[in-house]
Amino acid sequence: MDRSKFLDAIIENAIDGIITIDDSGIIEHLNPAALALFGYSRSELVGKNVSTLMPQPDKARHDSYIQNYHNTGQKHIIGIGREVQGQRKDGSVFPFRLGVSEVKFSDRRIYTGFIHDLSKEKASEEQIKSYTEKLEVKIKERTRDLVKLVSELEMAKENMRALFQKEKELNQLKTRFVSMASHEFRTPLSSIQLSASLIDKYTSKNDVSNVEKHTSKIKNSINNLTTILNDFLSLEKLEAGKVEASAQRFNIVSFAEEIAEEMQLMTKQNQHIIYEHTGVTAEVSIDPNLLRNCIINLISNAVKYSGEDTLIQFNTFLTNDKLELEVKDNGIGIPDSDQNNLFEPFFRAHNTGDIPGTGLGLNIVKRYVGLMGGTVYCKSRLNSGTVFTLSFDLMADNN
Repeated sequence: MDRSKFLDAIIENAIDGIITIDDSGIIEHLNPAALALFGYSRSELVGKNVSTLMPQPDKARHDSYIQNYHNTGQKHIIGIGREVQGQRKDGSVFPFRLGVSEVKFSDRRIYTGFIHDLSKEKASEEQIKSYTEKLEVKIKERTRDLVKLVSELEMAKENMRALFQKEKELNQLKTRFVSMASHEFRTPLSSIQLSASLIDKYTSKNDVSNVEKHTSKIKNSINNLTTILNDFLSLEKLEAGKVEASAQRFNIVSFAEEIAEEMQLMTKQNQHIIYEHTGVTAEVSIDPNLLRNCIINLISNAVKYSGEDTLIQFNTFLTNDKLELEVKDNGIGIPDSDQNNLFEPFFRAHNTGDIPGTGLGLNIVKRYVGLMGGTVYCKSRLNSGTVFTLSFDLMADNN
C-alpha cells in the first residue's frame, strides 16, 4: 500500500471528524466522521465556506480571523486546541474540541481541523452539575432539619431540666409543708386541749381569772389555726388561677386608717401602729381586697416579730403616677442569708424560733401584688427591724 492510500485510509476511518480548508476558508475535504457529526453529505459542503458549520457570531467573524492571521501572523487557534460550537444541518448547536494544523505548500497553504465531539462529556457535566445542585439542596435541607432537631433536643433537654428542678422544688415544698403543718397545727391544738382541761378544773373552784386566761389562750389558738387555714385557702386559689385583680376607685387614706385601727386591736402590750399619708390627693384605682390582704399580712408580721413597747409605722405615698405603701418595724429583722428565699412558699427565716407562722404569707403578698401589677421590696437588718414596700404604677386618670 503506497503512503497516500495509507493516509487516506486513516483519515476516512478516524473516529473524530477531520475537515480540510484552503486559506480562504473553503472546504476541500471532510471525512465520514465529520459528515456524520454535522449531518451533511459531502457534496453539500465541499466548495462551501467552513463558516457554514458555525453558529453566530463565529459565522460572521471567521473570514476576518483567517485574514488577520495572514496579515499579522498571530495565531489564535492554529496549533492550539480549544472548545468551540458547531452548527448541524438541522440548526442544532453542539460543543466540540477543535485542533487546527497548518500545512504549507510552495504555492499555497491548507488548514486541517480535527474535531472531537464533546456532547456526551458536556451532557455528563450538566448531569453531574444537576446532581450536585440537587445534592446541595438536599444537604441544606438535611442540615436545616438537623439544626431544627438539635434545637428541639436542646429545648427538650431544658424542659426536662426545668421539670426536674420543679420536681425538686415541689419535694422541698412538701417537706416544708409537712414540717410546718405538723408543728403549727400541733401547737395550738395542744394549747386548746390543755386550756380546756384546766378550765374544767378552775370552773369547779370558781377561779374566774384563770378561766378567762385559758379562754383567751383558746381564742388565740383558734385564731392561729384560722390564719393557717386562710393561708392554705389563699394559696390554693392562687395555684388554681382563681384569683384576679379587680380595680376599684377609693380613698386610700380612709382605707388605710380603717386597717390600722383594726390591727391595733391585735397588737402586743404598748405596741402602737402609726399611720401617715404623704400626697396632695388620696383617690386611687386598685383592687381593695387584694391590697387589704397584703397590708394586713405585713402589719401582722410586724406585730408578731416585734416586741412590746414598740412602734410600727404604716405609711402611704401617692403621686400622680405611683402609689407606695410602707410597713416598718423595729423587730428581730431577717438574716441576710435568708432574704433571697423570703418570698418562697413555706419558707421561714432561721431566727423565727417558736413564733407561729406558715411561711406562706409573704409568698401570697408577692403574688397578690403581682396580680395588681406592682412590686414588693424588703430591707432588713438582723435585730434592727424590717421595712416592706409595695409599689404600684397608676394610670393617669387615678388622680
